[in-house]
Amino acid sequence: MSELIKIVDLHASIQGKEILKGVNLTINAGEVHAIMGKNGSGKSTLSNIIMGHSNYEITKGDILFKGESILGLKTDERAKKGIFLCFQYPTGIPGVTVANFLRTVLKSLTGKEIAIKDFRKDLKEAMKLLQMDDSFVSRYVNDGFSGGEKKRNEILQMSLFKPLLAILDETDSGLDIDALKIVCDGINRYKSKDNAILLITHYQRMLNYITPDFVHVFIDGTIALTGGKELALKLEDNGYDWVTAGAAK
Repeated sequence: MSELIKIVDLHASIQGKEILKGVNLTINAGEVHAIMGKNGSGKSTLSNIIMGHSNYEITKGDILFKGESILGLKTDERAKKGIFLCFQYPTGIPGVTVANFLRTVLKSLTGKEIAIKDFRKDLKEAMKLLQMDDSFVSRYVNDGFSGGEKKRNEILQMSLFKPLLAILDETDSGLDIDALKIVCDGINRYKSKDNAILLITHYQRMLNYITPDFVHVFIDGTIALTGGKELALKLEDNGYDWVTAGAAK
């Protein structure tokens, strides 16, 4: 398997407060990694930093994507290299339809105009798999969307953009069981030997539908424990204090 992303001793802060305190993580093509942890442990900070959020300061360490440091790259440059972030709280864009948004982003990512016929065909197929009504494309992006619609829209983007690395930041939040299954089915369809998934979640329930190769537990800005899918079940039974107390040793 080829290495997609390698995070080396990453330290980061925001407004002078250190959030990440030495994160080391390697993700290869074909792998699914899940990061679990309490609120405030640094999970979402890691996802934002990988994507290049300007509010955070990297004080030490590096992020290598396909062997090259991306710390000096802007967010759109990272996206063009194949990194995608599914937001925990997707932002509404009144006045911009879903169809126009998707086609514009595809053009930016690929550097070429997408034929309308081909775009509509791919979009319709992807929407059908996510059980999205045809009228969805004429609505404004995330404007008045329900929680489930916002998350399906994120997975729709992932399906069309075909990133090498998909970072899913608490995609399960706010979803009922039916919407969760549909979203997870979309993620599983995306998964292949050529791409990778970094799945950030509080709860084990999403991992009932998406099988991780590795589960990492975030405690106070660093990875405190790594295991297989069975680790998520232990966390469900024992909570995060079990890790903090050292009961996992």
